Amino acid sequence: MTALLPSESAPADDPHDLAHHGDAEVGDGLVDLAVNVRADTPPAWLTERLAASLSGLAAYPDATAARAAVAGAHGRDPAEVWPVAGAAEAFVLLARALRPARPVVVHPQFTEPEAALRAAGHVVERVVLGGDLTLHPGDVPEAADLVVVGNPTNPTSVLHPAATLAALARPGRVLVVDEAFADTVPGEPESLAGRTDLPGLVVLRSLTKTWGLAGLRVGYVLAPANLVTRLAAAAPPWSVSTPALVAMQACTTTAARAEADRAAVALRGDREHLLVALRRLDGVEVRGSDPASSFLLLRVPGRTDVRARLRDRGWAVRRGDTFPGLDGEHLRVAVRDRTTMDAFVDVLREVL
Repeated sequence: MTALLPSESAPADDPHDLAHHGDAEVGDGLVDLAVNVRADTPPAWLTERLAASLSGLAAYPDATAARAAVAGAHGRDPAEVWPVAGAAEAFVLLARALRPARPVVVHPQFTEPEAALRAAGHVVERVVLGGDLTLHPGDVPEAADLVVVGNPTNPTSVLHPAATLAALARPGRVLVVDEAFADTVPGEPESLAGRTDLPGLVVLRSLTKTWGLAGLRVGYVLAPANLVTRLAAAAPPWSVSTPALVAMQACTTTAARAEADRAAVALRGDREHLLVALRRLDGVEVRGSDPASSFLLLRVPGRTDVRARLRDRGWAVRRGDTFPGLDGEHLRVAVRDRTTMDAFVDVLREVL
């Protein structure tokens, strides 16, 4: 069941803390299952490239080569690429650059899009997905002139079909697809990053998850050139650092993309291992019919104490009640290696 809920700018009765993120769950001595950054990154070859870039810090950043590298990776024109300091900055730029009459955010998803729109003074409507968290094009109001959706979606791990998302595009509407976790899916089968035929399509990509660069802040926007020009006008000068631009070039080479795909294949195996173990536990539901990314959304019916009890035993997981459409019975769990996952399931069994 899908619900359409109006959301005033910073309503006083909204129980969801849109500013909360997984890093707030992490602490000394805790096993981190709260943050969705791959544990064994960045690789040595990337660290070396970043270290070498430090010799050029006296010069202002020049994004020309990075934009060309990203454009080449996705079959785009460099004029359709805009580097950003992580996907979160992209949401801020979109909120500043656009003046939608009826913006809609599809939830549950990453909360920064709505937070950025609110901060810029926009009144946001929420399309809240229920059941198996499947999105149907008819769920989105026809009059919506800005639509934001994740794919695969954080925190649900749901991968929407590309055809479903493409059906949301139309003249007069900006369709923003957050593909921050697209490279966690082998082959990226549902990505729209290379599509230039869909009106108003904006695709956001992040390099922080697969490559372990959350502290560097690096991502990019793929959009029609006229919209990129508007984002550039809303951005501070030189907001993306030289090391981040070097990372953008390094991580979009053919070899790097192949390495990321191998990591996605390994991740898929680890996720299936965890799914099998979780489905043997009584009292735990895995939300979404076919989880596809580097995390799982769990529901523990009737229990809002599980996250705290796991923390007491040394395990940090992401709380779910800060995401619109979810409550305190929900937890997001990052997929790690199988030894770590087996230990987690044992502790979860004890807690339950």
